Amino acid sequence: MKRRRARLELVEDRAVRLHRTRFDEERCLSPIQPLTERQGEYLDALARNDQVIVLGPAGTGKTFIAGTRAADQLRQRRIAKVVITRPNVPSGRSLGFFPGTLEDKIAPWVAPLTEAMKERMGQAAFDIALKTGDIEIVPFEVMRGRTFKKCLVILDEAQNTTTSEIKMFLTRIGDDCQVIINGDVSQTDLRETSGLRTIIHLIKSRMMPIPIVEFTRDDIVRSGICAEWVKAFEETNL
Repeated sequence: MKRRRARLELVEDRAVRLHRTRFDEERCLSPIQPLTERQGEYLDALARNDQVIVLGPAGTGKTFIAGTRAADQLRQRRIAKVVITRPNVPSGRSLGFFPGTLEDKIAPWVAPLTEAMKERMGQAAFDIALKTGDIEIVPFEVMRGRTFKKCLVILDEAQNTTTSEIKMFLTRIGDDCQVIINGDVSQTDLRETSGLRTIIHLIKSRMMPIPIVEFTRDDIVRSGICAEWVKAFEETNL
């Protein structure tokens, strides 16, 4: 009887060791390395602050860094949940309504963020986290009345929020919650004042302790051609 108990204990111990080693290796990825000085400021701001506003043109890494950090924080179990949202304002002519559930409808809008997370944590781990609710994609239409606690919340493409929408979003923030708001005020698709512009004015005028990281076209790392197009549009005021 004693011999049988010892054999079971040995098998159980070996199984636990193999399981722990496998997932430890998956989570122990190299830290995010900044490619520009401003990206370093962005990462430092994320490490030190509960709220961070990040601005700048396309291709500077605003969304990629936010998604990668969210994946790392979730896989390292430093947060309980990642909440992703963005205004569903089309950047051009609309294709009409998307089929499926509410989550299916918003999925194409948040693809840049979710793709960054999948790249960092793996497709299977992402799918499991989405299924269990550890990653939640929340449309603006159902956000009122919610309280976000013990999570990392990312608002992408914030330049397309109205003032009332961003007010509603910011008043959802609860305890133990980090919020990343990113956008490019030069690419708003609204006909009214951008909510992102409104909160930037409030932060600066009231000297609120919320860092605003501002990328420029010199920080574009996506590609040389991306930088050239951004430069061309800026210099011709288009």
